[in-house]
Amino acid sequence: MEMRALLGQRLLERLATAERFAVLTGAGVSAESGIATFRDPNGLWAQFRPEELASMEGFLANPTRVWQWYQYRRHVIESAQPNPAHIALAKLEQIVPTFTLITQNIDRLHQRAGSQRVLELHGNLEDHHCAQCGRPYQGEISAEIAQPPRCPSCGGLIRPSVVWFGELLPAGVLAEAEHAARTAEIFLVIGTSAEVYPAAGLPLIAWHHGAMLIEVNPTPTHLSSYAHAAIRQKAGVAMPHLVALIEQLRSNC
Repeated sequence: MEMRALLGQRLLERLATAERFAVLTGAGVSAESGIATFRDPNGLWAQFRPEELASMEGFLANPTRVWQWYQYRRHVIESAQPNPAHIALAKLEQIVPTFTLITQNIDRLHQRAGSQRVLELHGNLEDHHCAQCGRPYQGEISAEIAQPPRCPSCGGLIRPSVVWFGELLPAGVLAEAEHAARTAEIFLVIGTSAEVYPAAGLPLIAWHHGAMLIEVNPTPTHLSSYAHAAIRQKAGVAMPHLVALIEQLRSNC
């Protein structure tokens, strides 16, 4: 179906005039750049449960294994490139007055594509901190480092600054994301199954506060019944067309 017809007249009018946009992106956006949603089920690490590779308990039980897993992921991410969805969202930020991009992804491909206002709900793989005292780690992390470094302040193990199973999201980041959801006029949900909370609750916060929801995902989710429009395409296919349409609508106002 043609994009205009899919969105409908009421949503088109809001897209033309809305000042406050918020976006939630999930693993599906990164997957289009060749980054697996968590781990390749047929790959080297398939023998381990996610909790063994992404929890404090797993890290303390086997720091070397967890560290090498994240070194492997870092290598995959460094080899990846932003895809058309990342690039389109960076362009959308330049088109609308107020824009907040909330992501569950830890690869920073949004920033590499040019996005400026990015809230990382689950942290990122570039930053590190001490698992014991919590201080940020300023030392260089290269692919050759096979063991987690030690904190120069307390001697504790250095870990990636990502949110692991059983850990709370960064309070300040979550508060900013909730504020963006409450104040958004348009909320886009892109490439996420909407099953991981509290991230999955943000579109509903926006909906309850009067935002119009647009879902971009190849398959339906529990958010689909709330969406004012559901685009059943991959993000890299849909987003360039959607952003081009938004730019056209706004230039005609």
